[in-house]
Formats: sequence, C-alpha cells, structure tokens
Amino acid sequence: MTPAAFRAEQRGVARKMAAALAITVTILSAALVWPWSAAERIDRASAAAIAALFIVAWLAAAIGDVARQRFFSATDIAGSGSGAADGAIRGGIAILQNTLEQVTLAIPVYLAIAVLLPHPGPVLAALVALFCMGRLLFWRGCPRGASARAFGFALTFYPTVAGLGIALFVGIAHLG
Repeated sequence: MTPAAFRAEQRGVARKMAAALAITVTILSAALVWPWSAAERIDRASAAAIAALFIVAWLAAAIGDVARQRFFSATDIAGSGSGAADGAIRGGIAILQNTLEQVTLAIPVYLAIAVLLPHPGPVLAALVALFCMGRLLFWRGCPRGASARAFGFALTFYPTVAGLGIALFVGIAHLG
C-alpha cells in the first residue's frame, strides 16, 4: 500500500469511527433519559441475562461460521492445530477473534449496568441494539478492508466503552 493509499484508508476509518461515536452518544443519551414507568421495568437479573444472550449469540454465530468453513476446506478440516489456515478461513478466524474480544468486554459491562443503574432496561436495550448492528456491519465489511469494517467495529466497541464509563460513574457515585 502506498503512503497516499494508506492515508486515504486512515481517513476513511476515522470518518466511520467518528460517525459511530456520534450515533453512540445520541442513542445512549436518549436511553439514559427514557421515561419508563414502574410497570415497564424488567427485573435486573432478567435484563442482564437477555442482554448477554443476544451478545453471546454473535459469538456462537462466529464459532459456527469458522466450523462451517473448516468443514469445506481440505486444508483446514483438521482444525487450528494442524497448521496455518488458508486465506478463506483466516477472515472467519479474524471475525471470531474480534467478536470474542468484544463479547468479553461487553458482558461484564452489561452486568454492571444492570446492577448499578436505577432503570437499566433502556440502556441495556440500546447497548444490545448497537452491538448487534455493529457486529453485522463489521462481519459484512471485514472482507473489504479496514475502512469497510471500521463503522461496524466502532458501533460495537464505542457503546460498550460508553457503558463502562456510565457504570464506573454510577458505581463511584454509589460509593460517595
């Protein structure tokens, strides 16, 4: 990649990540002020469990996709211990690895949100919706390069980090 092409790719990634950040701030801000009545509230444990199941479903899909690719690859059917993966399956492994990282970060954040926020339902719903949309866009964009996957990555990552910030803020406020 030439230096000019690299800079162009960086600009594309930066624009898409900025757009995902703006969407994250907008949706989570709305979720934080959403007017929920007592009858509409779901109990905290159920909210956390439902949120976690949606997120883990993406991990299961990524695992299943790699298994499907291995089944149809003479080189890779023996599994990851048999040597270097071929080109087609490397993309699936990269998606699986990134999804595992995102899920590992998201689940404890969702649990903290469920425990610490007085009305976690709207925030958890927003976080799950953004995570799912982000994973879908990341998965679709991955084969086309960094700029194509950047928006999906950021739409998965930024909401989780924002949720972490919210949980830390509320948790520290509870201590004081």
